[in-house]
Amino acid sequence: MADSVSRPQQQGQPDSTTDRPGAIDARPVRHPWRWVAVAVILVLLAMMVSSFLTNERWDLAFMVKVMNYKPVLNGLIMGTILGTLGAMVIGVTLGVVLAVMRLSSNPVLTFTAAAYTWFFRSIPRLVLLVMLGTGVGYLYPELTLGVPFGQQIAGALGLGTDLTLTQIDVNAFSSTLWAGVIGLGLSEAAYMAEIARAGILSVDQGQREAAQALGMPAGKTMRRIVLPQAMRVIVPPTGNETLAMVKDTSLLSAVPISAELFYQTQVIGQRTLQIMPTMMAAVCWYLVVCSILMVGQYYLERHFGKGFGSAPGKKDQTVKRLLATTGSH
Repeated sequence: MADSVSRPQQQGQPDSTTDRPGAIDARPVRHPWRWVAVAVILVLLAMMVSSFLTNERWDLAFMVKVMNYKPVLNGLIMGTILGTLGAMVIGVTLGVVLAVMRLSSNPVLTFTAAAYTWFFRSIPRLVLLVMLGTGVGYLYPELTLGVPFGQQIAGALGLGTDLTLTQIDVNAFSSTLWAGVIGLGLSEAAYMAEIARAGILSVDQGQREAAQALGMPAGKTMRRIVLPQAMRVIVPPTGNETLAMVKDTSLLSAVPISAELFYQTQVIGQRTLQIMPTMMAAVCWYLVVCSILMVGQYYLERHFGKGFGSAPGKKDQTVKRLLATTGSH
């Protein structure tokens, strides 16, 4: 009999049968303008595809043929891919060094890095490549490496040599691919220095202090502690700079260099009078190279972003687990 009588509810304890909210009959908010935007985009895309397929002036068959020409492939490999790789290696390496110099307590190093960054960020890359291709060779036909004032010192000491170590024919070197790569790399280093500096500053100062407390040298602290954490900030803008460098390799023709993708397609277009198909051949190769680099950038960002933020879908799974736990009580 006592079991059939319900106990009185204690004061302050909510009734689990009456206070629990019922099922919410929520209706999704309608967005009719989204469907209008989708329809407009599909119509424009269909018009674009129709234009490519029906306009004979595009001459897509000749475009594909130009993409497989040996001079074009040679320009793609030598000028675009190797040029981008070499310029970015120089730019990233020198940029990290400049960033460390910029953050140094030594005023000479700080001023040198700031002056370098100021100069190369102020000079357009086309102007810089023209100067390297023609101006430097005019000013210094031969570059001598050795002891400063070696000829005067050797004459005063009565030596039979002018203390010259080697000589470089600048005119011959300035028209090579490596001259253009060095020019692009020096320009890129100024931008990478600011990117690396921002990444280094994003790491908490306590990380360096903890490494110093363990007796770790400053150089090892930078390599093993600071830079690995700074890569999360450095990688995304570095990927953008790499994509920009792929397109900036088209400026190598100002050196002048003939082994370059866009230059070769221009030559074919002028010779065959098929301007748009040859330009589209270059555009398609740029799209292919940049798309591959974007995929690589995505995986690099995911690798260096481990431990920061939540993984995709993790937040939704957490919310579902909490709702399931609440409903089971």
